[in-house]
Amino acid sequence: MYRRPFSRWLTGLFFGLLLLGGVLVMPDYGVSWDEPVDYRNGLVNLRFLADLARGREPINLAAYPDSDHGVLFELPMALLARLVFDAPGQLDSRNYYLLRHGLIFLLCWGGLWALYGLARYRLRNPHLALLPVGLFVLSPRLFANSFYNAKDLLFLAAFTLGIYTLTRLITRPTPSRALLHGITTALAIDIRLLGVLLVPFTLVMLGLEAWRPIRPDPVRNLAAIAGAFLLAAAAATVAGWPYLWQEPAARFLTAFQHLSYFRWQGRILYAGQLLAARHLPWHYAPVWLLITTPVAYSAGALLGLTLTASRLLRRPVAWLATRNGRLDLLLAGWLLLPFLLVIGLHSVVYDGWRHLYFTYPALLLLATLGARQLWYWSRQHRWGRPLGLLLGLLAGLEMAVTAGRMIRLHPHQQVYFSCLTNGQVADGFERDYWGLAYRPALAYLIRRHPTGPIYVAAAEQQPLLNNLAWLATADRQRIHLVPPGPGRYYLLGYRSWPGPAPAERGRSVYTVRADGLPILSVLYLPVPPGPPAVPKQP
Repeated sequence: MYRRPFSRWLTGLFFGLLLLGGVLVMPDYGVSWDEPVDYRNGLVNLRFLADLARGREPINLAAYPDSDHGVLFELPMALLARLVFDAPGQLDSRNYYLLRHGLIFLLCWGGLWALYGLARYRLRNPHLALLPVGLFVLSPRLFANSFYNAKDLLFLAAFTLGIYTLTRLITRPTPSRALLHGITTALAIDIRLLGVLLVPFTLVMLGLEAWRPIRPDPVRNLAAIAGAFLLAAAAATVAGWPYLWQEPAARFLTAFQHLSYFRWQGRILYAGQLLAARHLPWHYAPVWLLITTPVAYSAGALLGLTLTASRLLRRPVAWLATRNGRLDLLLAGWLLLPFLLVIGLHSVVYDGWRHLYFTYPALLLLATLGARQLWYWSRQHRWGRPLGLLLGLLAGLEMAVTAGRMIRLHPHQQVYFSCLTNGQVADGFERDYWGLAYRPALAYLIRRHPTGPIYVAAAEQQPLLNNLAWLATADRQRIHLVPPGPGRYYLLGYRSWPGPAPAERGRSVYTVRADGLPILSVLYLPVPPGPPAVPKQP
């Protein structure tokens, strides 16, 4: 038995230090590519609500191109921005993004509490349950995204909370827990539509309980429990998504269809080739997961999946009749099913595997289960002890190296690669696809030219414009966006550009690097010397 006061103290200290560390580093991150667009989506929905409140004819949300994106975070964020920053008539961009990034991190931090609750339930050890949370913190890409990625990371937090409330529901199926789980399911759906996966997960788990009850006093009204869950999930989903208020079923189906046919038609640098995002190979997302996740985590998750499959194949009925067996099946489905759906439906994914980040907690939980089982085996066999010790030391060493790399990468952990050299990354894969490196590049130009106008061209204009928010108003006005040419700077972010910067754009005067990897180059093309001036005739 574990002493409860000590466990609570240790857990509180861990999460308290994590919150403090996040608050300290949060101001260092730039503005990501999508944040202004997401804010605009919140504003459009806010105007829709304002029209309704004033008795006016509301705007047609279906005509807005991004209305099929959930606004559970963006709508309150837009309202808060209008209330806090619009009093003088102008939005203070820098303070807005500081507040936004702080709230995103706070909600992600809350999602880690749900991960801890899941781990504690499955591992039955409050100390070991901190391990998957620590592994998440030592996952450089996920850690960095926790400050600015309101789509993928908030969805990860909401989906993890949904799995946690599902776990509580199948432990003790009651109407109140069904209603709570329905609401958390709606929260996930109203952030990203893939939250609908919680519905089949829930029905399967309740079906297993109806087939072979675990509780000594079986619940006889499981159909009513399932009905309460579905009703709460449907009602709360519509309530939290104004786009669905008119023709909810039809609009929900329209949004769902966009999962497999997204409108973005850009090109992606993958394995050294520029490929259309709509025609990426099936292995795109799995490969990105492997090359951006620490090797020990992936190996542990593979072991955890192997154990789950082995137990299911050996004694399926007996294994599924246990609470741990059902939870392990749920974790395996959480990790594998989204990848299989993306592959089977040929869904458009791009910029790595960020659309599937919400599966990462399942990977970490399975990795922890695999590591614990390996530890048990090593203690049962004489030959296993040195092997277990060696593997543990290697995993611990990689975690220490990852922590050191996170410090060196800061604040660009979003370009972390686990098992590729900088040369392999530069030649074959996207680097800073979020555009955060434009912030230090603009700061460099302001230092280089303390006064006067600065003429800048950019490979990607949107992230440059986004990160003007960090400049003082006077300096912001000195930046002039112009076409490339002599006497002008050219900012090249290596989103879809393999190899070195093009020489015709000028010589490199500044490079933003992340642990030695160039992620943005500031080029300058000097004005060529002209012919001597001819004196005018009197």
